[in-house]
Amino acid sequence: MNSDQVKTLLLALEDSPMDFTVLFSGKQSKKINGLYKPESREIVINNLNFTEANLLVYTAVHEYAHHLHACSRGGKLSIRAHTAEFWAIFHRLLEKAEAAGVYKNVCADSPELNELTKVIRQKFLQENGSLMKEFGRYLLKAHELCAAAGGRFEDYLDRVLRIPRTAATTAMKMYQYNLNTSVGIDNMRFLAGLQNETARMTAEAALLKGDSPDTVRTETKRRALGAPSPEEEPKIRLEKEKSRLERTIASLSKRLNEVEKELQNIVE
Repeated sequence: MNSDQVKTLLLALEDSPMDFTVLFSGKQSKKINGLYKPESREIVINNLNFTEANLLVYTAVHEYAHHLHACSRGGKLSIRAHTAEFWAIFHRLLEKAEAAGVYKNVCADSPELNELTKVIRQKFLQENGSLMKEFGRYLLKAHELCAAAGGRFEDYLDRVLRIPRTAATTAMKMYQYNLNTSVGIDNMRFLAGLQNETARMTAEAALLKGDSPDTVRTETKRRALGAPSPEEEPKIRLEKEKSRLERTIASLSKRLNEVEKELQNIVE
């Protein structure tokens, strides 16, 4: 696989609003597999790092995600390049690459790893999530008892349990919202922070379906802002360009008619 083939592969996954170049360094590096240069829009891959095409494709998709992220920001990237928005783009591209058969998540083919994944999900993610949700139920009961005794629940949290109020509030919401514990504590914290029930249920369903947390967070934010989805953006961009061209054509046609009339008056 050469650099031109890699570029063709990337464009097949998702079109780019701005042109870019894929370069093979012809070198091996112990520090990085590849990098993206937003100023020149170059994807540089240290191709001698790889003995398998699958891992090279993974790196190429990673750097292409940086390029698409930069395109969405007018061709520039902030100092912190690996944002949730970036990871959402990257994971979207990987899913497309898997669907197209140009990238394979080989971890899914390991029976031992799949068995270990089940243990991790059940014994740690789900059990810890259940424990935190149950903790929220007990805190709600403590809140009731504090009120009945004429005391402040905040004082109980601060000086008796000695836990942060935000952590207690989050745990109580986990129970009140009846969150699915299989998504794990970290995702439950995110879901507990969504006050809109529809947004919370949509996000939880996406996590249970297998979407990455960064993808879910980015999509939730996009919906809240009413922004177009990545699939809608090219269409919207083309519709805007069509509208602009139509206005330009109308303006030029009007001017052409005026020029023709002026020429006719001169001839007469």
